[in-house]
Amino acid sequence: MAAWADREASRHSTELDRAEALRLLGSVSLGRIVFTQDALPAIRPVNHLLHHGEVIIRTHEGAALTSLTEHAEDTGVVVAYEADHIDPATHCGWSVVVTGYCHLVTDPDDLAHYQALLHPWVDHQMSYALRIRPDLVTGLRLSRC
Repeated sequence: MAAWADREASRHSTELDRAEALRLLGSVSLGRIVFTQDALPAIRPVNHLLHHGEVIIRTHEGAALTSLTEHAEDTGVVVAYEADHIDPATHCGWSVVVTGYCHLVTDPDDLAHYQALLHPWVDHQMSYALRIRPDLVTGLRLSRC
């Protein structure tokens, strides 16, 4: 038990500034989107891209988040998006969370652009794209002391 505690205590957590957090978020392609479904939190793994400081994901007709954004007011749907890269052996790495409003991409040129850049990992017909404006960006880096 003491060896595990010593190993865990040798890590240092450092908060990331917004620019570094967004840079790291843009360096990976997989994350988790968190939204409210039937008054409960729902989480889905999705691939993403960072474009002009916004998180873009693709979705399909009938998906819960697609329906929520289609029926949302102008402000959009509040979501959180989390991505990380943690080394399983050293437990060092980083985690970033963006919180903001999610909107359906309705401009046909933007939609075509995102469809060309972002290829879903699942076998659904992904006809929709969602844009998350990161109003709150938090992140931390775990490193050895």
